[in-house]
Amino acid sequence: MSACREYEERISAFIDGCLPERDRAELEAHMAACPVCQAYFDDQIAIHEALLDLEEIPAPPELAGRIMERVRAEAQEPPAHKKTVLLPSWRRWAALAACCAIAAAGGMDDMDAIRLVRKRGILMQNTVPAGEGGMCAVMGLDSVKIEETLAKMQEGRNPGDVTIANYNCPGQIVITGKTAAVKDASVKLKEAGAKRVMMLNVSGPFHSPLLVPAGEELAAELEAVTLHPLQIPYVTNVTAEKVEDIAKTKGLLKEQVSSSVRWMQSMEYMIREGVDTFVEIGPGKTLAGFMKKIERDVKVYNIASWDDVEKTISGLCESQTKD
Repeated sequence: MSACREYEERISAFIDGCLPERDRAELEAHMAACPVCQAYFDDQIAIHEALLDLEEIPAPPELAGRIMERVRAEAQEPPAHKKTVLLPSWRRWAALAACCAIAAAGGMDDMDAIRLVRKRGILMQNTVPAGEGGMCAVMGLDSVKIEETLAKMQEGRNPGDVTIANYNCPGQIVITGKTAAVKDASVKLKEAGAKRVMMLNVSGPFHSPLLVPAGEELAAELEAVTLHPLQIPYVTNVTAEKVEDIAKTKGLLKEQVSSSVRWMQSMEYMIREGVDTFVEIGPGKTLAGFMKKIERDVKVYNIASWDDVEKTISGLCESQTKD
């Protein structure tokens, strides 16, 4: 799998630790909107670690499972200074790792999750010919205003020409669709008050109705996958609601390929439901940055290595003890 041409060298520099700090935030924002580059990044991380014979960093489903095992172990035999521990009760991942969230919740085997993530990335990359689709980040404009502007543009157009791809956080929305329509929308959104609009160097119109065929092909792949009853609920970014019935999962995974990623609404839903602690698994702090703009009072832990797992578990236990 390859990344968008402009970002391959940046991703390599990031992994090697030589990407300037000023460029890291832009790269992380790009990968949050581009599943192909995120998948490429994940592949390169795995290759990099294998070549250097570094300590293994488990894939997200396995890592989440190991966190659960460690926390449960401390729950059964807590250290003397810890009266209680916090058991994870929700799962929520970004778009690319929806399968990881389901696996961590007990609904899918790890290897099926890994295989489906890779297949999904390939389908999303190849469905629309290069150059025919694009994406644009819109900064500093309310999501309702963006929706209204795009709705007006749909008059006389195909409804799928330009839509919202990602609701990242207040003030940061990504639109997607046919290249010409996206460029037209970027002009109109700037006129509507957006502080900044920036065309993204991506290889396709991700999370656009143009990718409905990719979702249908993914559904065919899912037919061969056996799902299991969920041990805990997970939140889907298709509806920004929790899922407790595994029977809904295959349909949601199919729809998620071509629908908006409602990350912001998913976080708002979980906060309303009483969730006040979140764990971001993976390199970088993109999602933690989004969360700061959604709700600054919640606690966010970041896990990029096994050492971070230990720190996170200790922090969770200490936090629960204080409560």
